[in-house]
Amino acid sequence: MNNLETKCVLVIDENLPLGLIANTAAILGVTLGKYAPELVGSNVADGSGIEHLGIVKTPVPILKGSTSLLHELRDKTMTEPFSDILVVDFSDTAQGCKSYEEYIDKLQAISKSDFKYFGLGIYGEKKKVNRLTGSFPLLR
Repeated sequence: MNNLETKCVLVIDENLPLGLIANTAAILGVTLGKYAPELVGSNVADGSGIEHLGIVKTPVPILKGSTSLLHELRDKTMTEPFSDILVVDFSDTAQGCKSYEEYIDKLQAISKSDFKYFGLGIYGEKKKVNRLTGSFPLLR
């Protein structure tokens, strides 16, 4: 996707403690980077010749959400108009696991109505992402 036509946002539950907000943002960002590598720029050498790994090429606003808003938003992203949008979710189920195997087991045993989403990472066509999240305030 062309960066001029795309947008990436994180929507995180504002009621989480600061440490969980930071952890949620980090986990969503790592997964988005895996599935949308075009978000990350090339490596750059500074004036001393030291190479720095590429970072994200466009701003990634972190928006304010709540448990109910995150559920509604996740449901909307699963509808046909948004089927081409990349969505990463992070929940209490994932956060409480000590291993990926435990996460798989727990996730497979519950339904989506049992999730308490901590955050969503959303990436795709700018107009669609704005339609989903354009009215959400920044998390400060």
